[in-house]
Amino acid sequence: MPQTHTTSTTRAAGTAVGVLVRRTVRGASALRGGGSWRPTPYQAFGLLFYLVTVLAYWAVPLCCDAGQHAAVVERLKDSLLRPRHPMADLPGAGSPYYSPYSVTQGVLARLTGLGGWEVVRLAGPLNLLVLLTGIGRLVRVLTPRPWAPVLAVGAMTLLWGTERAWWSGYLNLMSMTGNLGYPSAFAIGLTFWAWALTGARARGRGRVRFVGPSGLPGLAGYAGLGALYGLILLIHPITAVAAVLGAVAFVAGWQHGWRGAVVARWGVAAGATVLLAWSWPYFDVFALAGDDSVDGIHRQLYERLPGQFWLALLGLPALWARWRRDSRRDPLVLLFALDCLVVAYGWISGHYTYGRILGLTLVPLQFALAVELAAPRPWGRVRRALGGAAAAGACVGFLTVQGGAVVPRALDPVGLEQPSRWPSYSWVARHVGRGEVVISDGHFAPRSLPGYGPNLAAPIWPDPALDDRERQRRLADVRAYLAPTSSRAERTAIARRHHARWLLLTRWKRVPEEAVVVAWSGETGEVLARIG
Repeated sequence: MPQTHTTSTTRAAGTAVGVLVRRTVRGASALRGGGSWRPTPYQAFGLLFYLVTVLAYWAVPLCCDAGQHAAVVERLKDSLLRPRHPMADLPGAGSPYYSPYSVTQGVLARLTGLGGWEVVRLAGPLNLLVLLTGIGRLVRVLTPRPWAPVLAVGAMTLLWGTERAWWSGYLNLMSMTGNLGYPSAFAIGLTFWAWALTGARARGRGRVRFVGPSGLPGLAGYAGLGALYGLILLIHPITAVAAVLGAVAFVAGWQHGWRGAVVARWGVAAGATVLLAWSWPYFDVFALAGDDSVDGIHRQLYERLPGQFWLALLGLPALWARWRRDSRRDPLVLLFALDCLVVAYGWISGHYTYGRILGLTLVPLQFALAVELAAPRPWGRVRRALGGAAAAGACVGFLTVQGGAVVPRALDPVGLEQPSRWPSYSWVARHVGRGEVVISDGHFAPRSLPGYGPNLAAPIWPDPALDDRERQRRLADVRAYLAPTSSRAERTAIARRHHARWLLLTRWKRVPEEAVVVAWSGETGEVLARIG
């Protein structure tokens, strides 16, 4: 008689675990078990998306903030316990760039001998893995529909706007080619995991792993969850603002029965967050709350909101439906409302740094739309119209802004917008020693050069480790040095004041008479000269 071996997963469809298909097995096959593994839609799509995105990320030269993050790795490679300022020959105590994420990268660089640029580049695939698994976990908490996480990734990467939105923490398809290696990408992936774990516990679906002396269940799990939020806070503080808003939304929306034990568990989580953040020795993360030195450069986040984000508004009908169905306690609805309040506060108060959470503000819209469109058929007229609008919006987003991220120029028949391509400055690093000070002008060089080991006379980016008034004085000195009317004596005084030994000038600048040209770039026309 044939044996029938029937096994299946007990998890909801669409989980990270594959599906075991029932089948009849005979003979020796019955002894080994007859279940055949079949990937879930998200596993299949996620693997394809991962491979395509990593290849696109690898094909584009690192740019923008990557030089800053590479410089952080270089300083930690030089001194893990007392790193210098990321971009200048100054003390680095108090710099928030020295987070657990970057310290881990510094350890890797010291163990392997890799440079800062290589470490940042290698971080991209890891960060993408954390992101995709976090999305799958979070959407699984929201719904068991197997196609929902697939649609969530599509909405998150395509439904932005028809103008380029490129910023650290923005996870549209185009910006992923440049910022996957940043700490913000890793922090957002952890945020999705933290929201999923918070939602599961608020709904009572979290696993109880420990019972303390007081009889309160799951305290170790809640402490671990709090530590996860503390880690996000240390890695990328502005992402942590959105992460905490999400925690509030999930707990307020799904937690019922506020008994003393329940309050104690969430209190343990909050306490673990504060304790971990407070104990980090490299900088005081709580002191950043009063720091407004970076508000000015973030004002531009508010300047083109409609053009950059209007396609995400296709998720409003789905969010409205959730609000109507779930008695106004739906976590995605609460999260969107809280995010909007914080973004509005940033605009009204002038603390424009809070605009950095705009990328995560779109997530409730995008994920609500994904869950709605993952519903089984037959669809009603409203859902069909919403699905058609979402498909059209995704096509518009792909053809206007996002498509050039994954379609090579050689295969592009319509002239899609391409990612930014910054020049390399490895040719400068062959001449300038580690820690030597460079005076530079232009846009690319000051943002990239510290990632190879040299320092700048004047750091481009604000950093709490350096008083911003001193940074502005240094920038003024650089402008005075490069001014056509500067005298040799003035230039010499400035160079000595900042221990500068090198000049890296764009082709529009005159090389001073006391400097000796050492090399030049055929790509950009920039000139490297040694100060006499």
